[in-house]
Amino acid sequence: MSDKITVLIADDHTILRRGLVSLLSLNQNIEVIGEAEDGRSAVEMALRLEPDVVLMDLSMPVLNGLEATARLKKESPGMKVLILSAHDNDEYVNQVVRSGANGYALKNTSPEELYTAIRTVHSGRTFFSPSLTGRFGDLSAMSGEGADPGRDPLRGGGLTSREREVLQLIAEGETHQHIADRLFISVRTVDTHTNNIMKKLNLHDTASLVTYAIKNGIVILPR
Repeated sequence: MSDKITVLIADDHTILRRGLVSLLSLNQNIEVIGEAEDGRSAVEMALRLEPDVVLMDLSMPVLNGLEATARLKKESPGMKVLILSAHDNDEYVNQVVRSGANGYALKNTSPEELYTAIRTVHSGRTFFSPSLTGRFGDLSAMSGEGADPGRDPLRGGGLTSREREVLQLIAEGETHQHIADRLFISVRTVDTHTNNIMKKLNLHDTASLVTYAIKNGIVILPR
């Protein structure tokens, strides 16, 4: 039986994803067992393949990394998730902590630090890039296994997981027909979700929904 740390990589940029595969293959103690190009695929593959660590980007289509992490933690609380992102602003860091992720490494980290981050979260501890802990203090006390699995970890005005999913797609510019096709639901159901979202958030047009989604991390702009 292999004692390597198995990793699933979730990133929508193929060249970056393949680069991570190549980088991690240089470490004899790590094995990449899957690649996902969007948040929904990441959740499905993680639950099926059961990797030791999911290396999760924040900016992904269909489901962003925050929503994907929250879903994984709800379905499999013991799943280790390490966020790897270029975003280091305060709000994203706070939302990553609330999502239940076990760590947050910035994309400008060195290969050696990334290996350390993977080993750290695999061992059950939390890891945050030094520049983040220097600004935020003890992030580990608020993240990972300490998160309350029964609490909605993300902002969203009381939106359900499916409503946040629909809102993300609206904010990404998808039509209701395209949203219906991607989520395997009817256009009428998409309309119903959209109306419910607007009522809950007290918003009345698409532009306001897009602004809300960006401000609250439901859609994350790439860097």
